[in-house]
Amino acid sequence: MDTQPAKLSPEMLVPRLGEYLVQKGMITDIDLFRALVHQQDAAEKGGQALLGQALIEMHLITKEQLDQVITEQIIQLRTALQSANRNLEQRVHERTAELNEAMNRLSELSQMKANFVSNISHELRTPLTHIKGYIELLISESLGKVTDEQRHALTVSQRATGKLEDMIEDLIMFSLASRGEMSMKLESVDIRRLVSLVAKGAIRKAEDRGVKMIINAPENLPLVQADGEKIGWVVGQLLDNGIKFTPSGGSVTVSLEEEGKNLVQMTVQDTGVGIPANRIKEIFEPFHQLDGSSTRRYGGTGLGLSLVRQIVEAHGSILDVKSIEGRGAAFKFPLLAMRD
Repeated sequence: MDTQPAKLSPEMLVPRLGEYLVQKGMITDIDLFRALVHQQDAAEKGGQALLGQALIEMHLITKEQLDQVITEQIIQLRTALQSANRNLEQRVHERTAELNEAMNRLSELSQMKANFVSNISHELRTPLTHIKGYIELLISESLGKVTDEQRHALTVSQRATGKLEDMIEDLIMFSLASRGEMSMKLESVDIRRLVSLVAKGAIRKAEDRGVKMIINAPENLPLVQADGEKIGWVVGQLLDNGIKFTPSGGSVTVSLEEEGKNLVQMTVQDTGVGIPANRIKEIFEPFHQLDGSSTRRYGGTGLGLSLVRQIVEAHGSILDVKSIEGRGAAFKFPLLAMRD
């Protein structure tokens, strides 16, 4: 048997009508109980099961009184809703102001950090230059003879100063990028030659770690539009990163290939430890290391990949990362080919 939907009534909009009537002294608790029983009986017989109707049928209140009470409650509900909306709007306004203040403060702190990094990096350059110069004088025996043991110690110190110099340059580049001051000098670049030169500079480090370096760069590749110095730095960072995280017996491969007629795709792939899928975004956070423990195996400032992505994006490109934990990682990005 089809059931007809209940006829809409203002009473349906009013919660706890019976309690309100008791509070106003219009009915007693006993009256309310009797009306609720009457309401239940009416519902079981298929009648209209509204408390207000039950009260009227029992002559406990008149229809006019019921209408007046329902009107009062609706007005009270509307007033409460308006008040709640005003409070919500005020809270949203206050929260928005707090967030804006926090963002401004964060921006100020970021600028202060970039300025600090820039200042301290430039200040470190001068004493490091002096240290490098004197080490070179000692190694060349310009200041007198040195023993084999002394020469070995000086060579180790020379490598350490070179590493420190690279870190300082990274900090300076990061501070420039953070302030939007990193300039790009786009020109036609022989990317095959550039990659070969950079890879040759990384081969010794790879050999020292027992890692095989592989270069796949076909001949007759077109020139690309790029800042040669910065793209060379990007390739060096990706190779260094691959070598660092690849155990002995593994390999690091840098590949170049044409994609269509307008792009040259660069890929640096390693067979190293890989990156957990849920932590790939973290590798691009400045000053961040996935292994943040005090006993971490891999050194570095945590700036390399952050700068790599910024430089690649400054070329109008996108750095794509694919990795399987324990099976290596691949970093790839396209560059615009220069066609005659």
